[in-house]
Amino acid sequence: MFRKGIGRGQDLREDHWIPLSDLMTGLMMIFLLVAVSYMSSVELTNYRIRQIAVRYDEVHNSLYRDLQREFQKDLPRWGAELHRDLSIRFREPDVLFDTGSDVLKPRFRSILEDFFPRYIAILSSKKYRKSISEIRIEGHTSSFWNKDITGSSDQAYFNNMALSQARTRSTLAYVLGLPAVSREKAWLKAELTANGLSSSHLIFGRKGLEDSAASQRVEFRVRTDAASRIARIIEVSR
Repeated sequence: MFRKGIGRGQDLREDHWIPLSDLMTGLMMIFLLVAVSYMSSVELTNYRIRQIAVRYDEVHNSLYRDLQREFQKDLPRWGAELHRDLSIRFREPDVLFDTGSDVLKPRFRSILEDFFPRYIAILSSKKYRKSISEIRIEGHTSSFWNKDITGSSDQAYFNNMALSQARTRSTLAYVLGLPAVSREKAWLKAELTANGLSSSHLIFGRKGLEDSAASQRVEFRVRTDAASRIARIIEVSR
């Protein structure tokens, strides 16, 4: 009887014992399911990012063509140029401001009155409006400052920073006050920014020397929302 009891206990324990091979197989299946799920999630994220990249490229190229079509006849007489990065550069410092001043010259005001309403009409259209994340007015200077005031390159940089910021604020205030864009003022206040960059983005000549005149400029630059959309996808996929 005693041995039978032990036998029955042993049989009971053996009935509930999972062979090691079956356990490893089960763990492997769980691992594979997790791996497949993770790979599917990564692939979906990559697919969405590729879609945004394709859409960004389409919007970018389309906007470049529309800007070129609208302004190609005017840019030479304005002393301006359109670049593939969607920046429009006003590069004639004698037309823009007096040396050391943030007051727009009459010629520059006249250019802005012609340029800006047409520029905003394109950007705020149904075709592009939802793709725009920022419209930047950038002020750039040369690296030089009055040597009689300071011999320090650091001080020259900070002086030029204050000047470039003041110039972009003057430009921003002027274009926002144009009657031709009054209907879009609320949208412009949300999207339009003034950015003084001092001498941080100098332009150099062929010999690698700073082109002081070319470095003194005002640029209008568009940023689309592709980067923020990609960031949201990555955040959700984590």
